[in-house]
Amino acid sequence: MSTPQPSAGRSRGDVVDLDLVPRTATAAVEDEVVETSDGQVGPTGRPRRQIPEPPRLHRHGPARVLAMCNQKGGVGKTTSAINLGAALAEYGRRVLLVDFDPQGALSVGLGIQPHQLERTIYNVLMERGTRVEDVVLRTGVDHMDLLPSNIDLSAAEVQLVAEVGREQTLARMLQPVIAQYDYVLVDCQPSLGLLTVNALAAADGVLIPLECEFFSLRGVALLIDTIDKVRERLNPRLEIAGILATMYDPRTLHSREVMARVVEAFGEVVFDTVINRTVRFPETTVAGEPITRWAPRSAGAEAYRQLAREVIAR
Repeated sequence: MSTPQPSAGRSRGDVVDLDLVPRTATAAVEDEVVETSDGQVGPTGRPRRQIPEPPRLHRHGPARVLAMCNQKGGVGKTTSAINLGAALAEYGRRVLLVDFDPQGALSVGLGIQPHQLERTIYNVLMERGTRVEDVVLRTGVDHMDLLPSNIDLSAAEVQLVAEVGREQTLARMLQPVIAQYDYVLVDCQPSLGLLTVNALAAADGVLIPLECEFFSLRGVALLIDTIDKVRERLNPRLEIAGILATMYDPRTLHSREVMARVVEAFGEVVFDTVINRTVRFPETTVAGEPITRWAPRSAGAEAYRQLAREVIAR
């Protein structure tokens, strides 16, 4: 399946209009679940596409690098990185999760205590003698590894400013292990600073988790502009791998309005898979496990398996 091009028909400098039409005073009475008549139409308002079971791999690598990016915090980047990675691993793909956020949330979400680590991704970035292989940790999920982070990484953003080719530092660091994995998922910090630019410069695609809420929607235009600039100046192969609607609540008109506006603006780039709000995801963070292991039969686990199938198919 070829990857849709979100920028088609849109030149640099064009503004993505993601404003919502103001709600009328009577609109609130429509805040209820919308049932589909035929059962075929998903939350995106489109018929669900049938995604086949991913084929088995006879060899691994080179990896496709995906940056999980959104400058707004709390939209599900880390949760999606962990659970998408685990779902890809279930389908026999070798996955490397890269914690590229100084807060170390990805590491914590997999049961690692970042402050107790002697070496992290910071050491690989800033010390010539430290290799990626020296820092990568095995996780509790077969075929899924972790490149951890902690607060030390915040210093890298300042130190990299004086480096030659500073935007390509992460790409150079990952190069030795690309052949060992099928997917590398980079969990970016909630900003558009130098670390995020490094992730975009190293990536083949950007996966944008988007909370179905107005303020999250408003920030997407700025992110798209940054992606366009990185594509033009640093990484011509960069594309939007997909937009993932998260924290969707079908009972509210607001969530449905945001969903409709995103699909209208980005079309086929929006994944059919939608991640609903559920108490299961906070539980998995405390447990330090992906939802595919903590609650393997839950709707959330099945949603990330469906997302993994879409990512593989694209």
